[in-house]
Amino acid sequence: MFDALKTTTFAAAALAIATPVLADEVNVYSYRQPELIKPLTDAFTAETGVKVNVAYLNKGMIERLQSEGDRSPADVVLTVDISRLAAVVAAGLTQPVESATLTANVPAQYRDPDNQWYGLTTRARIVYASKDRVAEGEITTYEDLADPKWKGRICTRSGTHAYNIALTSAMIEHHGLEGAKTWLEGIKANLARKPQGNDRAQVKAIWAGECDVSIGNTYYMGKMLADEEQKAWADSVNVVFPTFEDAGTHVNISGVAMTKSSPNKDNALKFMEFLTSPQAQEIYAKANFEYPIAPGTKADPLVEGWGSFTADDTNLMTLAGHRSDALKITEEVDFDG
Repeated sequence: MFDALKTTTFAAAALAIATPVLADEVNVYSYRQPELIKPLTDAFTAETGVKVNVAYLNKGMIERLQSEGDRSPADVVLTVDISRLAAVVAAGLTQPVESATLTANVPAQYRDPDNQWYGLTTRARIVYASKDRVAEGEITTYEDLADPKWKGRICTRSGTHAYNIALTSAMIEHHGLEGAKTWLEGIKANLARKPQGNDRAQVKAIWAGECDVSIGNTYYMGKMLADEEQKAWADSVNVVFPTFEDAGTHVNISGVAMTKSSPNKDNALKFMEFLTSPQAQEIYAKANFEYPIAPGTKADPLVEGWGSFTADDTNLMTLAGHRSDALKITEEVDFDG
């Protein structure tokens, strides 16, 4: 019986270059933590008999693939955030994958128009609002966050973090460059403190009374509720799903792509198709409190309990195209200063 998961380090991955590739395996480079991947690889191996070798990379995936070149053992890459997926594609490290199964399982806005990558799960970029100090309905749009009524009441992580850059990219798509810049200036003027920490740190600040509103990803609510120390932070806020004034709620993704030099293409395709299947997406989404995207799938009941929303239907590669402008205007307004 096969081991469904073998987590390796960079050094171990390097050794794999000199090891003959077996026909009954698939090799994965992943930015997603091993504990999130294991339930999927266990299920895939049980169904297909194909062994999954996972190298968890904390950083440097593109540089690693570039240095390995055609000798790379990697068949697929798993990552989060559209900017990271787009960067791997832009570096010429992926190949298009044509599959009726993938197309059926992944809605158009969550896959690359040229079939270089496919989305697996989504997370919404939402507002955490104090239960005590923010009334229901006070915030309904992302644009509302720039209203002067929130002066000194908003907390957020760095504006240059990938999650916030993606949101700013979406604002550029809906309101143009100048409109997005004005929006950023408005939020900066409303900050209760200098941007710092991660999304959970902002909710902690609301709990501590340092601010009333924060911006964060949905799955952090699940993570906080699962942590005895952080549960009080989560219990102090409501989850609010804002929309753009002319569209839906901003979402980002986790996704998968086949490497250009994949030595096990058939198994890589099987693995990709499995990951996009309703069965696998529900496993994956539950492990990290995210939303599956295959038609007919449902999120975990805990996640569904936070409320429903309509996702912005802009193709995420369109947003990736605004990334450099989003970073530029974030720096121009000195958002983190």
